[in-house]
Amino acid sequence: MLRAEEIEDEETLAALLEASRSPQGRAALSDALADTLRLLPFSTDRRLLLRLRLLRNLLAGDDLNQSTFILLSGPIAVASSAISSPSNSPDVARAALQALGNAALAGEHHRAAVWEALFPGPLKELAGVREKGVLDPLCMVIDTCCSGEGGRERLEELCHELGRPILVGIVATASQVGHEEEWLEWLLFKICAEEEKFKLLFAALCSGIDTDHKDGDECEIEFNAMHAYLLGKLSKCLANQPKEVRISNSFALGVFNLHKHAAETVDFTCRVNSPIPTGHPAIDVLGYSLMLLKDICAWESPPSDTQAPVDSLMETTGLVKHLLTYLRELEPPSIIRKSMARGQGDRQLAFATAKICPYIGYRRDLVAVIANCLLRSKKVQDEVRQLDGIMLLLQQCVIDEENPYLREWGLFAVKNLLEGNVENQKEVSELKMQGPVITPEIADIGLRVEIDMETGHPKLVNN
Repeated sequence: MLRAEEIEDEETLAALLEASRSPQGRAALSDALADTLRLLPFSTDRRLLLRLRLLRNLLAGDDLNQSTFILLSGPIAVASSAISSPSNSPDVARAALQALGNAALAGEHHRAAVWEALFPGPLKELAGVREKGVLDPLCMVIDTCCSGEGGRERLEELCHELGRPILVGIVATASQVGHEEEWLEWLLFKICAEEEKFKLLFAALCSGIDTDHKDGDECEIEFNAMHAYLLGKLSKCLANQPKEVRISNSFALGVFNLHKHAAETVDFTCRVNSPIPTGHPAIDVLGYSLMLLKDICAWESPPSDTQAPVDSLMETTGLVKHLLTYLRELEPPSIIRKSMARGQGDRQLAFATAKICPYIGYRRDLVAVIANCLLRSKKVQDEVRQLDGIMLLLQQCVIDEENPYLREWGLFAVKNLLEGNVENQKEVSELKMQGPVITPEIADIGLRVEIDMETGHPKLVNN
């Protein structure tokens, strides 16, 4: 058995830390846990860091050590150490949070004890440390505590008045210094998409830490870098894990409303020659909300859900009508504009030229959302026809240097538009092409649409 004075020696601490890296070493050193906890308040500098790292290792998957840690009020002692001087010693805060994360993984009793020690004060203070080395384990601890039995209640606390400054601090830190692990993305997606707190968090980011903001209040939205960062993280998470998450209808509606507001805010007379993120918050919100809508409209609801988010959007927002309007208001794709500049584009086009793409890929993203809405949906197919959108979508099947993969998304949209829809097929077969609006053929869409070069009429050809 180790004597307490031995654990005070830095050299011995380094040796114990090395021994604690293995399961056998952690089991053999279980008697050191109590003395290490007792000495934490009296530790400074290097010794404090070594002791916290030793606790972190001792708590890694060892049931006895994890239970002893809770019994001896370890979470309170470690949380106090974490905030003793976090801005001066981020390594101390990181080691403390890693230790608490390992303890929280042991079960509900442990998660409750860790949460009680951290919420809200220590969490708020740690969320303000602008270090990704602190942010990652902080998000791991919060996400772990907000999982399993009791997790829903703690998540509610986090999203309520006392907890919102923590979330705002986390997003502010992440938007400034970035992050390395996926804990942040999972946490934000759980809060916004699954637990329907998206509107609340987005509003809290309007003016930073807003402890006076009440649930359901609206704020005058002036988009900032934190808004763009949040949407970017949510978009990445949804794109990478479509089968592992649940999307609420309120989240889908919130994303649409943000996109609509951004479309009214962005200056469509200025061209930003960059894909998102562009560094212009309103433009980035516009782009990321489109990317989210694209994946929401492609997401398949579990059989237990009565209505998919895309169906809810169609019924309540007029999504396709809005998207077709945005697309119709844009200037022609670059290849058509160049043709027009050579005097070949004096025919009537279904484009208004007042607006330009505010970022590289905007037109493609609009078409992508429409394409996913059309997939296996007779209702949307008919709606596009009734809104005179067939020619407009045919015009997107071109290569456009300002919109990478526009042609591929255009072809996918037309395939989905015509598949199984006799009325749409008939209308396409009767169209007269008006100028150099589309490429000579639209390939690989199930029913191949080709242009008769003599008559100018498209024709349907079976593959």
